[in-house]
Amino acid sequence: MRFRGPTLIRAALVLAALLAPARARAQLLPTAQADTGLQVVLVTMGQGDMVWEKFGHNALWIYDPVEGIDQVYNYGLFDFNSPGYWGRFMKGNWLYQVGSTDMGRTLWQYQYLNRSVHAQWLNLTPAQKQEVRRFLEWNVQPENREYLYDYYRDNCSTRIRDVLDRALGGQLKAAVGDSVTPTTYRSHSYRLVADDKPTYFGLAGGLGPAADRPITLWEEMFLPFKVEEGVRKVRVRDASGALVPLVAREQVLYEAVGRAPERAEAPFRIPWYLAAGVALGGVLALLGMRARSSGAARFGFSAVSALWLLFAGTGGVVLLSLWAFTNHAIAYRNENLLQLSPLALPLVLLLPSLAYGARWSAKWAERLAIAVAALSVLGFVLQVLPGVDQVNGEMIALALPVNLALAWVARRLARSLPERGTEPRRAKAKRAAVSTA
Repeated sequence: MRFRGPTLIRAALVLAALLAPARARAQLLPTAQADTGLQVVLVTMGQGDMVWEKFGHNALWIYDPVEGIDQVYNYGLFDFNSPGYWGRFMKGNWLYQVGSTDMGRTLWQYQYLNRSVHAQWLNLTPAQKQEVRRFLEWNVQPENREYLYDYYRDNCSTRIRDVLDRALGGQLKAAVGDSVTPTTYRSHSYRLVADDKPTYFGLAGGLGPAADRPITLWEEMFLPFKVEEGVRKVRVRDASGALVPLVAREQVLYEAVGRAPERAEAPFRIPWYLAAGVALGGVLALLGMRARSSGAARFGFSAVSALWLLFAGTGGVVLLSLWAFTNHAIAYRNENLLQLSPLALPLVLLLPSLAYGARWSAKWAERLAIAVAALSVLGFVLQVLPGVDQVNGEMIALALPVNLALAWVARRLARSLPERGTEPRRAKAKRAAVSTA
């Protein structure tokens, strides 16, 4: 969830951190000078502006003022320009890394991005602190730093969670428990990207039913904010066996200025998608009704329908490919395939041809349009059945009215074509009048 790419943003951040005087960077350090001995600090960063920053970030700060240790370990590092990145991205085989830097540069960077930074000093035993330090030093080595990334099950936050649980001998997971929450991967994703409407739309289309099962408190820690919240509530055994709070103390290292707070709930946007679907379906139906008598309506219907069908058909191919050929398990068995069907692609040519009176396209344009609409209706009906009730109301609300309108227009246009070897009465009358004159 932290970006490490050779872009203009990264260049500016690195340059600012490197050029900052050491005294200025030191002023950013938290008030930890009173600590003696090795400290393990959970650092949680708030939301940022980029898509991958919407979910927050966290890191572990290993700090010892006596020995001069100052390392912040970050999981979830990636580089858009690394060899083979985009091929692995398409297949769902991302290789991410763990890296480290010092706290001064870390704070400088997140202040520049105007992202909040909170610190929690962890109440670990000396042996547990050394275990965390040794593991992170091993993990950051070039031969060990890469790992196979997963959006929800193996990201920057779950890695931090697991490092702490390992050092605690499983106490963190035992304390959190397997209690099921009322939340899902989808609900968290929707609420965190709600202000980024294109990303919200992409998630609404791309997330499959695996994103809709209720998740446990442990699984919910895929979010850095939930790790911060979870460790605050946990009590663990200290060296003497007594129960103590896992968090010894907390400190706000930087509070973002003018940034809206994290949404508590996912927005309900089905009415807006339905309004868009009904409006688009209504326009297509109106243009289709007049396609035989108006050249402008014929062109408008052909253009608008082709654009929608290209979008829907291409979307269907993408969803099918994600399921059949990639490791994006969160997109498997996606019921949006019933709304965005690959069968729509042939209609990109067939339906405009039918609108312009091409007899050869009539049969297949009508059949395919009806099939696409029938699949869309099936996807709506399946919502009442257990086990196939994916939360995809947005896509149904958008696609169903449009697909029904196109099926109605295709049938109407196909049935209005004159029989082979005949011509419409109006044309016959006009020809007869010309002959008489």
